[in-house]
Amino acid sequence: MYYVYILKSEINSKETYTGYSSDLKKRLTAHNNGECRHTSKYRLWKVIWYSAFEDKLKAIQFKKYLKSSSGKAFTNKGLIN
Repeated sequence: MYYVYILKSEINSKETYTGYSSDLKKRLTAHNNGECRHTSKYRLWKVIWYSAFEDKLKAIQFKKYLKSSSGKAFTNKGLIN
């Protein structure tokens, strides 16, 4: 399975991060250990939403959509508060 996920910083509730991984647990550990450049500043992180995909390409496309301006609006309106 391939996972698209949204993380929220536990130290700055305004900070979120959208990503993709085939191993969500391992990836969250990497984010929280400071191994990811884009998220190391605001760690610790918690998963606030995720979706599983069987198709890798569809997962990547959905992650890209969520990072677009219309995807961010969809995320803020329908996926997270």
